[in-house]
Amino acid sequence: MSDHTLPYTAAAAGSPSHTPKQQGRIAAIADAWLPRLVLSPTIILSLVFVYGFIGVTAWLSLTNSRMMPNYEISGFNQYVTLFGLDRWWVAAANLGIFGGLFILFCLAIGLIMAILLDQKIRAEGALRAIYLYPMALSFIVTGAAWKWILNPGLGLEKMMHDWGFANFHFDWLVNSDFSIYTVVIAGVWQSSGFVMALFLAGLRGIDDSIIKAAMVDGASLPTIYRRIVIPALRPVFFSVLLVLAHIAIKSFDLVMALTAGGPGTSSDLPAIFMYQFSFSRGQLGLGAASAMMMLATVLAVLVPMMYLETKGARNGR
Repeated sequence: MSDHTLPYTAAAAGSPSHTPKQQGRIAAIADAWLPRLVLSPTIILSLVFVYGFIGVTAWLSLTNSRMMPNYEISGFNQYVTLFGLDRWWVAAANLGIFGGLFILFCLAIGLIMAILLDQKIRAEGALRAIYLYPMALSFIVTGAAWKWILNPGLGLEKMMHDWGFANFHFDWLVNSDFSIYTVVIAGVWQSSGFVMALFLAGLRGIDDSIIKAAMVDGASLPTIYRRIVIPALRPVFFSVLLVLAHIAIKSFDLVMALTAGGPGTSSDLPAIFMYQFSFSRGQLGLGAASAMMMLATVLAVLVPMMYLETKGARNGR
């Protein structure tokens, strides 16, 4: 090797392109900023298209907007008008009936089906698929199907009459006193399988050794489920309640396909009220006020549940 090549060799050996210290610094910067860069588009879109539109809706609810938005603040006149409408209180009462029964029956039926499937029965996969199938349908399809089933002239009542049960009557769909309960039936049919899947996943996550120890101590199976298994499903209950409450409050397509809010306004819900007053009756400000009341209902359900869940987590429950 000639002498004039030595300086280049020494320089190449003594000054690598990236030292381990520099590589560690670059890796630390990448670890700190890469998640932010990946999440930033989602955060920006959420801020604009979710919280931004919530802000616009709240602004419109304080204006006298009718066919087109009017951004001049006029106070809480729309809320005063909203609370003075009998139709709004009918929709709010129907939401209480539908939401309460929908959540209660979905929880009960979903939990029972999950416990039955957790017994390692035969054809579990087929039964699970059958229970979950309704969730694959849209609420429009569910509403249309149950409208045919519950129609007195086409469905269940006519079938029973054809079988010779002439005194059988089931006219809830056209009865203003019971029409809201047909929405409950259709909603529970569609969502119970989804609830079952969530509970079944929670049951499969419980340590079998705890159950076996309880059985060795002489505890019966109902006692084990009541004292050990169901309390261990607390996080699942929280998730299920949150999802079902959200479905109940925003229900629109199911009711429109099944009853269209009728007969009259007997099965009206706040989502239908908001849509019709905003886009059919040209009272955009009043519709925005009803939308904000729906948001307040969601928060009234969500905030206490999150508080209780975080409090339970802090206490180690």
